[in-house]
Amino acid sequence: MNGAFEVGAVALRAEQLALEMIANNIANVNSPAFKRSEPRFSEILARQPQADGIGGALAPSGLPEGGGVRIVPQAMLFAQGEIRPTGNPMDLAIEGQGLIELMGPSGQDLLWRGGPLRVNEDGLLATADGIPLRAGIVIPLDAQSLSISPAGIVSALTSSDESVEVGQIRLVRVEHEDALERLDNGLLRPFEDTRLIDSAAGEDGTGWFRQGSLEGSNVELSEEMVKMLIIQRAFAANAQAIQAADQLAAITNNLKK
Repeated sequence: MNGAFEVGAVALRAEQLALEMIANNIANVNSPAFKRSEPRFSEILARQPQADGIGGALAPSGLPEGGGVRIVPQAMLFAQGEIRPTGNPMDLAIEGQGLIELMGPSGQDLLWRGGPLRVNEDGLLATADGIPLRAGIVIPLDAQSLSISPAGIVSALTSSDESVEVGQIRLVRVEHEDALERLDNGLLRPFEDTRLIDSAAGEDGTGWFRQGSLEGSNVELSEEMVKMLIIQRAFAANAQAIQAADQLAAITNNLKK
């Protein structure tokens, strides 16, 4: 009887975590370049069953004693989001699987899927939060406008109407998306043993740059709503299982009287 309580409680916890994951996807449906996560479940065996059933591993029914379900750590799903033109030349999107390498405050590697750009206080091309691109592109003080080609070549139009090439934004990719940690403001941090593969735009599936555009999230709202309903049903069913176990325990206690 206690096993039903334990299994039900573990399942409720897993369903709650899955609901939190879906809630986060829905909350970020309008966040530029947000990559959704998908809850996946895995069976838990509290005791490993043995072939001959010796050691009390198997209940009389043949089921393992104890068990339940858990959420499997799931990486972000890097499906492409919709590229939306904004008309702002300082917006930058990536059409492909590449990532822009940034230089964090302590010199550490940070990765970014693009978004609004600006020139920071040091004159470097940076994110809207002022984190400079690893490429170290310095924008001339008299620059009137910037243009970024699909290959990532950055040119500045100076006050003398001269177009000057000031650098190139390159892209990197990682072998596995689960080697990335999600941070605030759309930033990603590679784990220490993650190998970054440097590529130019258009190589190895990294994609091309789209100036004046932003990438939307890859969250499909209707799909998330359906998953939320399924989780809600599963949560209710597990709560019913705990309630049934409680009722059976009450019946057993009354028999003893």
